[in-house]
Amino acid sequence: MNLRNIAIIAHVDHGKTTLVDALLKQSLSFHLKTGATSELIMDSNELERERGITIFSKNAAVIYKDTKINIVDTPGHADFGGEVERIMRMVDGVLLLVDAKEGPMPQTKFVLKKAIQAGHKIILVINKIDKPDARCEWTLNATLDLFFELGATEEQIEFPVIYASAAQGKAGLTKNLDEMKDIVPVFEEIVKHIPAPLADTAGPLQMLTVNLAYDNYKGKIAIGRLYSGMLKKSAMVAHINRDGSIKNEKLTSVMLFDGLSRVDVDEAEAGDIVAIAGIPDVSIGETIADIENPIALPTIAIDEPTIKMTFSVNTSPFRGKEGKYTTSRNLKERLEKELETDVALLVTQTETSDTWVVAGRGELHLAILIEKMRREGFEIEVSKPQVIFKEKDGKKLEPIELACIEVPEEYTGTVIEMMGKRLGVIKNMRVDSGMAFIDFETPTRGLIGIRTKFLTATKGTGIMNSIFLGHEPYKGDMSAITRGSIVATQAGVSNNYGLVTAQGRGKLFLSAGVAVYEGMIVGECAKEGDVLVHVAREKQLTNFRAKNEGLADQLEVPVTLTLEDALDYISDDELVEVTPENIRMRKKYLTENERKRAGK
Repeated sequence: MNLRNIAIIAHVDHGKTTLVDALLKQSLSFHLKTGATSELIMDSNELERERGITIFSKNAAVIYKDTKINIVDTPGHADFGGEVERIMRMVDGVLLLVDAKEGPMPQTKFVLKKAIQAGHKIILVINKIDKPDARCEWTLNATLDLFFELGATEEQIEFPVIYASAAQGKAGLTKNLDEMKDIVPVFEEIVKHIPAPLADTAGPLQMLTVNLAYDNYKGKIAIGRLYSGMLKKSAMVAHINRDGSIKNEKLTSVMLFDGLSRVDVDEAEAGDIVAIAGIPDVSIGETIADIENPIALPTIAIDEPTIKMTFSVNTSPFRGKEGKYTTSRNLKERLEKELETDVALLVTQTETSDTWVVAGRGELHLAILIEKMRREGFEIEVSKPQVIFKEKDGKKLEPIELACIEVPEEYTGTVIEMMGKRLGVIKNMRVDSGMAFIDFETPTRGLIGIRTKFLTATKGTGIMNSIFLGHEPYKGDMSAITRGSIVATQAGVSNNYGLVTAQGRGKLFLSAGVAVYEGMIVGECAKEGDVLVHVAREKQLTNFRAKNEGLADQLEVPVTLTLEDALDYISDDELVEVTPENIRMRKKYLTENERKRAGK
C-alpha cells in the first residue's frame, strides 16, 4: 500500500481540528462505530473542548483509494511548541492552514518555521473562505512573504494552494465555493505533492519515540515513526535511552492507526507510524533498535523553557477538605509522570521537600498542567510566574517575545501606552478597515499579568498573540504595579455586612456565603498597599431602630477570576491555592505579624 505521513499546522483557531474531522468523515476507512459523531472528533480531551484549542498532538489514519494517509493534528499555540517540534520528526510533509480573513498570525510563523527547518514539503490550505470578509489573494501574498522571511527553499516556496471551508467539508483548487463538492481535493493534493516516506524494510530496526500514550491493559504505549526494518509482535528489541545505555525488552503489542483507533497487527513495515507496548520505562526521544545491531537515532532537540513557578503542597487552613491528593509524595509522583510525556517541561526540587520549581514554555503551558492536576483531585499552591534569565559572556539575558495586537483604531493610544510601560517597542503598525494591527517586541516579563488588563482597556475587543523570539540583553527595570489586595483578617463566612465595607475599598472577588480564612485575598484595592477587612463580620443587634433600618445593602456583582486570571493577578508575596472545587488567592504569609517579620 502507498503511504503518506503528514502533519496539520496552523495558528490557534484557524481550523486544523475541523479539517481533520472533515477528512476523517470523508474517508471510507473511518467508521462511526467509534461513536464519534459529534463535531471536533479529534479534540477528545475535556480541556480541549472547553477552550476550543488543541493541546495534545493526536494521530489518525485514513485510506484514500490505494493510499494510507497518517495524519497528525498538532497544537497551534506556541506554549505547546514542544509537541510541534517533535511531530516534525514523524512526518514527510505538512498542511499549513491559514484563515482567509486573518492571514498569517504569530503562531503561523512559529509552526511554519519548524516545518521549513525540517525541510518538509508544504501544502497551503486557505481556510474559512466562506467568511463574508475573506481576503484570499491578500492571505496568499502575505503567506508567500512569510515563506521568504523564514528562509524557505525554492522547492518549498513552490507550494500548491487549496481553498477550503473545513466547517462545510468542502475544498477546491479555486476559491469558488459554489464549485466545491467535498474535501477530496485535499486528499488528491496530499498524494500528488507529499513524498512517500523513505524507508528501508531490509535494514536494521530503528524507531524514534515521539509520543506516549497509556492503556489500562497494555500499559505505556510508545508512538513514533519506524525509520527502517520491521517490528514484530513478541519480538525482542533494544531500547536505547537518552544517555546511550541499551536494555533489551520484549514487545507485547504492535499497533497501527486506523481512523482514530489503534489496531493490533502481527508486524509493521518501515515508513509507517506505529505504536508499541511492552517497554515500561520508555520515554520521548529514545530509540527502539535492532537487538543485533542497535543504532541510535538523533534525540529530539527542544527549545528551552522561558517561564517558571513554584508548585507546593497546600498549606492553607482549608487543606485536605476538597482534594484527594494532598501530600508531597502525591505531587512529586504526578510531576514525574508529566515529565514522561511533556519534553518542554522542566521540574527541579527545591531545598524544601514539599516545593518544586516547574518551568515551561509560557503561562498557558503551566496553567493547563495546573488545571489537569486540579481535575484529577490534587490540592496545590502555585506562585506568580517568573521569567527565566540566562547569563552569557558576563551579560544578563532575558526572553523576548513578539506581541501581535489587533484592536479597534480608537484604542491604539491606550495599547501603545500600556505596552510602552512594559518596555514594548513598536516594530510594525498598519490600520485596515478601522482595525489597528501593531507588533511589539517586548520582554516576556512585560507580558505576565497583561491579558486581563488588556481586555479591560479594550473593552473585550482586542486580540493579543505572542511568539518567543529568543534571548537578548536585559532591557532594564519596569515600573512597579500600583495596586494592592483586599485581605481577610479573620476566618468565617463572608456576609453582606462585612462585604459592603470591603466593597468601598475596591473590586470584590467573592460574594456572600463563602468560607474565608485569615490572609485570603477577597478583592483588589485600587490604591497601592494591602487593605485588611473583616468580611465575615456580623452586624451587632440592638433594641434601637436606626433611621435607615430595612434598606438593603447593595452589593455589586463580584469579579470571577479563572485560573489564568488568578496567576496574572497575584504579586510576588502571594499564592494561588488550587483545589478540585475552588481557586483561591492568598498571601504567602497569612497573618499580619508574619508578613511584618518577613518584610523586616
